[in-house]
Amino acid sequence: MGFFNKSNKQSTELTGDTPKVALHFFLELIQVVAISLAIIIPVRYFLIQPFYVKGASMEPNFFDHEYLIIDEISYRFSEPERGDILVFHYPNDPKNYFIKRLVGLPGETVEVANGQVKIYNDEYPNGIVLDESLYLSDEYTAQTRRDTLKADEYFVLGDNRASSLDSRFFGPIDEDVVVGKVWVRGWPLDRWKIFSTPDYNL
Repeated sequence: MGFFNKSNKQSTELTGDTPKVALHFFLELIQVVAISLAIIIPVRYFLIQPFYVKGASMEPNFFDHEYLIIDEISYRFSEPERGDILVFHYPNDPKNYFIKRLVGLPGETVEVANGQVKIYNDEYPNGIVLDESLYLSDEYTAQTRRDTLKADEYFVLGDNRASSLDSRFFGPIDEDVVVGKVWVRGWPLDRWKIFSTPDYNL
């Protein structure tokens, strides 16, 4: 009898403290949520952002419906580099986002002709053919176009040159439309990858 009486007394005391316990738990929960939001919101809106690939313009390096994490902070401290995979607002319809590879930098002249991409700059005034074999299985680039980029412009191309709407058609993009660069492919898991900028040896 003594055992059950002791158990009942403990149970009564716990029941009597339930409102205090609940209030304490609720206050701690609010603190956890507030701290989490303070961390997550800046990360989500100012540092990284998730995107889904739509379409085939970057195949075979990126396929439709792949899930990407975009680095939005690096370009606040450094300039985009040739080979970076950019996410940007489509100049002709800013509601839409495009993903393309950066091939031409500010101040350069980019020439697409005879299936090749040629870069003219201070180091190569006579031009140099861009070697894209690191990420293209077929380096043939159709169309003919020549653009001299302003100080705030970039020339971008899709990796799937046969099926890409890019700077060959809508021209260079302004730096202010750039959202960030592709950092991680998170899905599908068997294609998970952290991306780095290719070295062109230019």
